[in-house]
Amino acid sequence: MKGSLLSCSAVLLLLLPWFGGLAVGKISKDFSECLYYFYKNIPPRGIIGANYQPICQEYNNIYRFATLYHKWYKTPLFSAYILSKADGPRPRVNWMYEPQLVNPYFPPDMRPFPEPVPKDVIESQAVDNDYKLSKLTRGHLNPSMHQMGEEDRIATFTLTNIVPQEKGSNSGLWNDWEKKVLQRKNYCIGPMYVITGVIPYMSPSHWINNRVAVPEYIWSAYCCPEYSKPLPDHLEMFFPTYGAVGRNYRNSGGEIVPTAKTGENKGYEVSEMPLETLEGILSNRLNQNRTVNLFDSKCLNAKKPIEN
Repeated sequence: MKGSLLSCSAVLLLLLPWFGGLAVGKISKDFSECLYYFYKNIPPRGIIGANYQPICQEYNNIYRFATLYHKWYKTPLFSAYILSKADGPRPRVNWMYEPQLVNPYFPPDMRPFPEPVPKDVIESQAVDNDYKLSKLTRGHLNPSMHQMGEEDRIATFTLTNIVPQEKGSNSGLWNDWEKKVLQRKNYCIGPMYVITGVIPYMSPSHWINNRVAVPEYIWSAYCCPEYSKPLPDHLEMFFPTYGAVGRNYRNSGGEIVPTAKTGENKGYEVSEMPLETLEGILSNRLNQNRTVNLFDSKCLNAKKPIEN
């Protein structure tokens, strides 16, 4: 017992210079401090669990987006953000971690990993070494290029916003979906609310470094409360809200996302779908048929489209 106390004290002493002293953390049971990133300030309903931790993602003392983190899987379940087109390139920065997952008394501002990485940090969340030892890529739920300002783009490089993603998904059809959402933002007047998350395997059997859970699917949905009209005919069905699910494993069954017969991206297909269809899939897979609602009133009580 004494050895454990000394070990914890050593870690605290190591981290104190990094943080500039201890302060009361802002870890919470809800998203009350960053509701701005949800449509009508209402987070998704029906996604609950004992190991789920809400995080208001803070960088340089400003909340940048919101994440629901699975402490046991060491991956996010979803990240919620307001999309704004990047005004610069993808930043080249060091990966960061969430101090408040280490200790609730640490400041909540995300930080680059110190060297060496303390044991308490490794035990509380994914670390960069988990991905370096894996063949999978670091997949953003809140993509850096969906954020306008440089600091907002930098803030997406916390591993609490990252899931292990197959390269064929990350740089293939899922990347195409992210670009498609950017294009649809052109028709939004005002904010476009986006929530992107994962569907874990039915049993946690896929891991990297025996520590970080690999999701079977990645999903996303957007809500555009105000949009211009008339829309091009081929876009009418996609407003004010729509969603998608992408495969993250070639050999998954086709009941959620069917596979193509041919093509270089075979096995990593993305299916676009109405919000209600996506919510039905999430209700079944995440909460054993408890109802999941991503956007209040399904984003359907939005303001009247604005005529051009």
